[in-house]
Amino acid sequence: MASIRKRGAYQWEARIRRAGYPVQSDTFESRPQAEAWARALESEMDRGVFVSRAEAERTSLAEALERYAHEITPQKKGAMVELGRIRAWKRHRLASRTLASLRGRDFADFVAQRKSQGLSAHTIRLELALVSHLFTVARKAWGMESLGSPVDAARIACPKLPSGRERRLAADEEARMRRAAQEYETSHPGAGPIGSVVGFALETAMRRGELAAMRWEHLDRDKRVLRVPESKNGTPRGVPLSSRATQILSALPRRLDGQVWALRRDSISQAFSRVLRNARLRYEEECARSGVKPEATLLADLRFHDLRHEAISRLFERGLNPMEVAAISGHKTLQMLKRYTHLRAEDLVARLG
Repeated sequence: MASIRKRGAYQWEARIRRAGYPVQSDTFESRPQAEAWARALESEMDRGVFVSRAEAERTSLAEALERYAHEITPQKKGAMVELGRIRAWKRHRLASRTLASLRGRDFADFVAQRKSQGLSAHTIRLELALVSHLFTVARKAWGMESLGSPVDAARIACPKLPSGRERRLAADEEARMRRAAQEYETSHPGAGPIGSVVGFALETAMRRGELAAMRWEHLDRDKRVLRVPESKNGTPRGVPLSSRATQILSALPRRLDGQVWALRRDSISQAFSRVLRNARLRYEEECARSGVKPEATLLADLRFHDLRHEAISRLFERGLNPMEVAAISGHKTLQMLKRYTHLRAEDLVARLG
């Protein structure tokens, strides 16, 4: 029989002593909570399924996050981004709670709080996914077999993810971006060839990280194939180069460090945003001179990753079949490839006859 004693205001200690088992104790805010905990553990002991919660009851979420950051995060490609997410979690009030004390309601409240702060559904789901995997690692690798994942119970409260983006380039957006890129490179000599990066992305459907990691040694000029030694899904592939893609590379100077572009991942996004902003300003100036109202969507709400969607859609419009496009884009499943394909109905009319 468990012994329960009051240790102070809102402090009730439950202690279980039973032959063959280590002493189990924990402190709760109320007597009913302590009694419920004791009944659950004694029932598990009676049925022979008891697993000690001592480690989970000693380890706070902040301590577990610290260990996760040292042991698990460095193995991931997005390690730097995840470390920022871990730092944010460690500042949250739940970080001071032990792993064993966390419940689904706690994470449901966390979701509600983040929604009220205006965070996107994607951001909230990534935050929950981090802690969910932490609980999995703690249970399977850190000897805390008694832990369930309270995060799973909170997923029903998560906002629905928005439908996939279907942004395609309008008729003259590419030409306007090209002109703005030339102006930007002229006024910012050390910014890197962002115009060439954009053109190459539209020809190859390569990801931003793959473009940033390109080296001249990966290029086979005779076969017109660029080797991507490590892609997002971990599988290397060869990207066939169109004549336009080959021309872009031929016009570039060779760098001593072997890199094709003088741009990192974040530098590509920053330069692209500036080029896009400048192109939109030029467009609005032209409209003002002509007395025409500018289109709200032209050169607006465009992200660098949308170029990958555009490039994949163009490959299909050239007549390539799904397996051929997947070989170029690096998608492992046709379902994922479908999310990146946005064919215009008006462009299919001519092929129907």
